[in-house]
Amino acid sequence: MGAELKNADSTNEVHLFAKVLTASDGVIAGTREDLSSVALVETLKLSGFEVTQQRVVSDGVESVASALREMTENFAGLIVTTGGTGFTQRDLTPEGTRKVIEREAPGLAEAMRLVNPLGRLSRGVAGIKGNSIILNTPGSTKGCVECLNAVIDVVPHALRLLNGERLH
Repeated sequence: MGAELKNADSTNEVHLFAKVLTASDGVIAGTREDLSSVALVETLKLSGFEVTQQRVVSDGVESVASALREMTENFAGLIVTTGGTGFTQRDLTPEGTRKVIEREAPGLAEAMRLVNPLGRLSRGVAGIKGNSIILNTPGSTKGCVECLNAVIDVVPHALRLLNGERLH
């Protein structure tokens, strides 16, 4: 389900699909509640996306990269990660994401960093893999939603372009 952007009917309304990946040793260990993915799912739904998968992995380059490879396979849509974008030793989501993406989308990452002064501490990246756009957001509930809201207005257009629609 959610493998492609699909026209809903003859009005050319496009269904938008999304997935959310949490990278957190604490959530995996059960010592931290995953509130950020809940907030991202709610924000995505309010923005017209159908969320087809939520997943949690431990922090780390390979755990993130492996999950993103699986999540992008035969998927046309948005994948939002939460967690692992900061300065601690285990914050390796950007490194894992870079192992997977084919092209970076620096304008999206820059826009997300500008939403609040702490955004300057984010090492998150944005990029393209196949027919998917991947966005790294912080692990804080407020921060991940702010970052997503900074770019959510242009993501549908970007997804349509990425998936072959000629809009110009």
